[in-house]
Amino acid sequence: MTYCVAVSVSAGMVFCSDSRTNAGVDQISTYSKMFRFDLGPARQFVVMTAGNLATTQATIAQMKKDIRQNAAINLNTVNSIGEAADYLGEVSRLQQEKHSLNGHGFQASFILGGQIAGNEHRIVMIYPEGNHITSSKDTPFLQIGESKYGKPILDRILTLDTPLETASLCAMVSMDSTMRSNLTVGPPVEVLIYKTGSFNMQRHYRFDDDSQFLRDLKRAWDNKLKEAFHQLPPLALEQQPLTPDSNSASY
Repeated sequence: MTYCVAVSVSAGMVFCSDSRTNAGVDQISTYSKMFRFDLGPARQFVVMTAGNLATTQATIAQMKKDIRQNAAINLNTVNSIGEAADYLGEVSRLQQEKHSLNGHGFQASFILGGQIAGNEHRIVMIYPEGNHITSSKDTPFLQIGESKYGKPILDRILTLDTPLETASLCAMVSMDSTMRSNLTVGPPVEVLIYKTGSFNMQRHYRFDDDSQFLRDLKRAWDNKLKEAFHQLPPLALEQQPLTPDSNSASY
């Protein structure tokens, strides 16, 4: 299983992904799911992947090949993040068709983010069918893979005005919550932080299973959650308990 999350706020973008692709009793496999396309001082892209590993690897390999061979359409020729998403979706769709078996494709989904000079930074999610959606003012983040466990913290904290460092911590807590509830998501965890207009993606971090930061983050989050829980108001503080005759029948 996979979990990837991208955040787009006014100050920039944050990308966070796990690296576990197979978790069983006697086998754990890890592959990076985050790929940087550093194409100079005028365009930068990040792609995160989820789904069939063969499909995602073939798609990334084709994108790199198109750049090397100066294909008519590649990440160096697109004029917007939307065009880049259309291109990635088409490459993915063709790879799925190429390797499909009896009409059953090996599906994959992607998050693409970046900035091209003269345009605002953006993040988009590309579905297996090749179409895509973008983040919004009300939901400044996108997720692929095992998304449900890490979504509550994103919903509660993130706005377009959230500082970039806060957004980064929010993405990491979202990942920690997912790893806590689903053993098929796990380290190494990669985080990339991009500042608006910098065209620099050097803030790329990798946290392995023995990372002290991951342990400290988990411990601090667990403790704060327990502390907050114990400060909640008592149940139905201003309500009278229901009597047996008020809302039920006796038999």
